[in-house]
Amino acid sequence: MERPTVINHTITFTLNGKLINLEISPTYRLVDILRDILHLTGTKIACEVGRCGACSVIMNKQLVNACLIMAYQLEGAEIITIEALSKDALHPIQEAFLQAGALQCGYCTPGMVMALKSLLDENTKPSKEEVHTALSGNLCRCTGYEGILRAVDLLIQE
Repeated sequence: MERPTVINHTITFTLNGKLINLEISPTYRLVDILRDILHLTGTKIACEVGRCGACSVIMNKQLVNACLIMAYQLEGAEIITIEALSKDALHPIQEAFLQAGALQCGYCTPGMVMALKSLLDENTKPSKEEVHTALSGNLCRCTGYEGILRAVDLLIQE
């Protein structure tokens, strides 16, 4: 039995402020587009089922798991990845992570930073409960979250 042919489509979206046009299968995942096609490897692949948050990006001002977003969903979307945060210097969230010792292996860090950016874009003075809720979709096996929470405290105090 012959496998069905998948027809590629042109998808247009904005990525980190730049207009992107791709001829691609509509079922290709955003995380694979970012890493394999556009060579933006800051967004990590871990669980691949939307449970760990390592692939967190901001899509249309909402935090999403890039492993769950298909190419057809990108049409007209605005995507922000970790690469957009630091052009010439560290973003304040990244600086706070560094100062607070909020990373060990660093694999979950981009997703955590994006989750906090999404939160702080909406609320510059979140409560501890709001921070916990914002980070609830991001898993870290190394730090125990204390350093991450210290980093948030540094950000909120500024």
